[in-house]
Amino acid sequence: MSSPAAIPSKGVSAPAPEGTQPAVEQSPQWAKGQFHNPAVEPEQGFWKTMGIMWDFMFHKPAGTAPDTPIEVQALTKAQLLAAPDRTLFRLGHSTVLLKLRGRFWLTDPVFSERASPFWFMGPKRFHAPPIALDELPEIEAVILSHDHYDHLDHDTVLALAPKVRHFVTPLGVGQRLIDWGVPAAKVQQFDWWQGTSIAGVQLTATPAQHFSGRSLSDRNSTLWASWVLIDDDLRVFFSGDTGYFDGFKAIGDRFGPFDLTLMETGAYDPRWPYVHMQPEQTMQAHVDLKGKRLLPIHNGTFDLAMHRWQDPFERISALARLRNVELVTPVIGSPLAIEQPGPTPQWWQGAAVASPVSTSAGQPAAASTAASVVTP
Repeated sequence: MSSPAAIPSKGVSAPAPEGTQPAVEQSPQWAKGQFHNPAVEPEQGFWKTMGIMWDFMFHKPAGTAPDTPIEVQALTKAQLLAAPDRTLFRLGHSTVLLKLRGRFWLTDPVFSERASPFWFMGPKRFHAPPIALDELPEIEAVILSHDHYDHLDHDTVLALAPKVRHFVTPLGVGQRLIDWGVPAAKVQQFDWWQGTSIAGVQLTATPAQHFSGRSLSDRNSTLWASWVLIDDDLRVFFSGDTGYFDGFKAIGDRFGPFDLTLMETGAYDPRWPYVHMQPEQTMQAHVDLKGKRLLPIHNGTFDLAMHRWQDPFERISALARLRNVELVTPVIGSPLAIEQPGPTPQWWQGAAVASPVSTSAGQPAAASTAASVVTP
């Protein structure tokens, strides 16, 4: 592998290479036909992988998906347009809509019923999205962390593309979008520590410890990343998917402190600590980043591990109390003032019944073992 990319000066993105679709082979993270993490990945082995798959299929414990409806607050385009600047809406899993400078910025949009290459099998939503795709306003930028199905959704991307001005991705992920038919002029791809400024918001791709791939034959052919968003004096960190590593401290030193960290908190297991954090590690990463408030994401929408679906919320809540960290857990679909959020509910502890909204005209996103609770 070539030498690691130099870390830019504090608070500054390194310039991307000329041209919006750089060659992946030029990346310091690329070697021997794949992208790599700085830390050596433990060898998983065929039989260990098969054992994990067997447990998923035949030894799934109770409670990994809700058996009662979970609360979702219905959301309309009019409400989004009327929301003040620096408002955030969690739409499920790692999909977060931010309003900055009067424009909308969307992370890892997944509106499909399943996070899977197949319509008939794979992780199914616990709840419908709080707003239909065709109800979303114009999006200034979609910010993508990597190409796994629970973060990069083919159907959602193509449905959104006409109303999105920019797709901002790690290296290689943007080429997937172009291959799907997204105009190349809308796509910008970045290596770690590179970034751009769009409509006055600075976006920087920062390191993460994860992997990529959408089939058995393309592992690590595209890069994965976390992201830093800076709007004047406001700083937001989006973790994407990642294991715990020393990169958090480097990001915090260069771009912190952060007003809000959107941190992966879910889909963890002792058998894959390299690529997903336990809640204790999520909390430490937030501290490393010099975060003020922590919003746990990557939970509450898909069954992707062996833990109870409430476990991420319960553990990170207990840790926040122990370490005196401000935790925000907005109901899916409800507005959150990024700078002054106020108290947020422990919504995962109960819900009531109503009808789910549709993801697009005539195509509802069904829940898995429980229906959504949609409140006005």
